[in-house]
Amino acid sequence: MRIGLLSTANINSAILGGAPDSGVAEVTAVASRDVDRARTYAAEHGLEHAYGSYDELLASGEVDAIYVNLPNSLHVEWSVRALEAGKHVLCEKPLSRHPAEVERAFDAAERNGRVLMEAFMWRYLPQTDLLVELLPRVGPLRMVRAAFSFPQREPCDVRLSRELEGGALMDVGCYCVSGIRLVAGEPVGFAAQQVLGGEGVDVLFTGALTMPGEVLAHFDCGMVTVHRDELEVVGADASLLVDVPWRGGDAPAVELHDGDGGVERFEATPANPYACELQELAAVAAGDRAPRFGRDDAVAQARAIEALYAVADAA
Repeated sequence: MRIGLLSTANINSAILGGAPDSGVAEVTAVASRDVDRARTYAAEHGLEHAYGSYDELLASGEVDAIYVNLPNSLHVEWSVRALEAGKHVLCEKPLSRHPAEVERAFDAAERNGRVLMEAFMWRYLPQTDLLVELLPRVGPLRMVRAAFSFPQREPCDVRLSRELEGGALMDVGCYCVSGIRLVAGEPVGFAAQQVLGGEGVDVLFTGALTMPGEVLAHFDCGMVTVHRDELEVVGADASLLVDVPWRGGDAPAVELHDGDGGVERFEATPANPYACELQELAAVAAGDRAPRFGRDDAVAQARAIEALYAVADAA
């Protein structure tokens, strides 16, 4: 599968690194609103094609899929344009914080017979598969805890722009919500608090969710703390702890903590998460299998983010 990058954004490095490991995808093109910048970028990264506008890339016959790597507020607009141009789309997470916009994007995918995938790459890791496999070991589920935060050092970063729909929940907290939903289903109640910074975005965000079956979940995320990332699933009989759940790390594993203080470590196969998501995209596009996460999942993710912001803004 030939992948085109919709801009020269820094996040491209993840896809550029993952494509060779995937064995099924190759990044062949890049677009920029400045053709010289696109050509320089293509030369630096060994890409065959450079385009001086996003629309030129979408019209190209040299790519099969588009990686939408633009700021959050532009995700749906350019995903729809790419789908209408006959390209499969891997859109950076979250696709949107607005459920109706997510529906619009998947309508375009279905109308044009193309695949649209929200790029929660962590879900395709062997470590995540192992976590799901071990879930019955905890007994009846009681709580889920998640965290993801980092220190934001760039004052002009788009993630600090309210107009571009930045914020900690949109950038890293969405992983926590995704993790909670994966193991516990769809939330039925929400509470949240936030601290604003940048250009009026949440730089710290905490959420508490009520899940089906009297299960409680909570998470915190931020752009002004030391780096943290964890996912813990707590049951009546045991708990599961995943360190570095969102990227896998060099030694991926899931720890099972029993009620007597014992810890059993289950090692997972190391894998590049971006390679894993590209393998998923290529397999679904080829018709080899149905998507593991599609419209319903992406809409539910947007609905949860929308609800969390609503209660945090009202607090």
